[in-house]
Amino acid sequence: MTSRSKPADLRRTARWWFFIIGLFLLAGCSPAEQVSPPVVTPARLPPATATVPRATLTATPTPAPTLTPAPTENPRQCWQEGGQIVTAALPAETLPYPLPVRVYLPPCYDQLPAMRYPVLYLIHGQNFSENQWERLGAPAVADRLIAAQQAPPFIIVMPGERSWEQPADTGWDEAFLNVLMPWVESHFRTLEDRRYRAIGGLSRGASWAIHLGLSRPDLFGSIGGHSPPVFWEDVSRVRTWLAAIPEEEWPRIYLDIGDADQQQILASARWFEDLLTQGNYPHEWHLNVGRHNEAYWQAHTEAYLRWYTAHWWLAPP
Repeated sequence: MTSRSKPADLRRTARWWFFIIGLFLLAGCSPAEQVSPPVVTPARLPPATATVPRATLTATPTPAPTLTPAPTENPRQCWQEGGQIVTAALPAETLPYPLPVRVYLPPCYDQLPAMRYPVLYLIHGQNFSENQWERLGAPAVADRLIAAQQAPPFIIVMPGERSWEQPADTGWDEAFLNVLMPWVESHFRTLEDRRYRAIGGLSRGASWAIHLGLSRPDLFGSIGGHSPPVFWEDVSRVRTWLAAIPEEEWPRIYLDIGDADQQQILASARWFEDLLTQGNYPHEWHLNVGRHNEAYWQAHTEAYLRWYTAHWWLAPP
């Protein structure tokens, strides 16, 4: 990682505080002051009508794949053996560094070569890295839930991000959509359908989940924001994004935050939840006891995974 000069650090710190202050001021506005945002095309994202580029699969043809199985009285022994973690660093032209990623593959992945799986993208918080969700226990919880048949087998993708900037200044959204997702769907046996693709994150990762999930609802059927501030760059766009989603394609949305979280972040999360409530957009809102820290997120990781996977059970064809 390249070193940064002190002036650059000060500029980034100043931008972050302007971001926080802007959210706090916005949260104090009346609903009348929040309406009629300009129609803004998401910066750097491919057009909403476009599909994410797919890399060509080169695997030997196999019989028609089965989907995620419903619970069975005789699960395979490998379900009890746990999943595996695959790591990679993906070259991305829009980033000054290779995009790091950790991928959790569920138990029995190698033993069931015809099976395809739902995918959950989990994004870490600011000042952390792609191993944060692993450290919080997401793969371990997935192992346990899958072994107990309390969740279907699924893949977790945990990418890394190294910026404090707003989306338009990072190039990370382009790398996510045009590099990471095609790589995942060409290297792993995923179900390439928005209903079986979820995106979530904590803190800044929640900002990204909201940004990507609402600006590209054609790609994600579920969005999770855990201790979520909304990017100030996105504040004027959220209403437009929501209004553009056909009712029959509204994503599932889950929001949660600790009651002792940072005041500005709590204000931003409440603003977003109020917006969803005023627009009658279906969502879950959980105001829990806790702060903006890993102890809070770790305590709720199992609840998150249960919510993401709850509707993914599929009977075999």
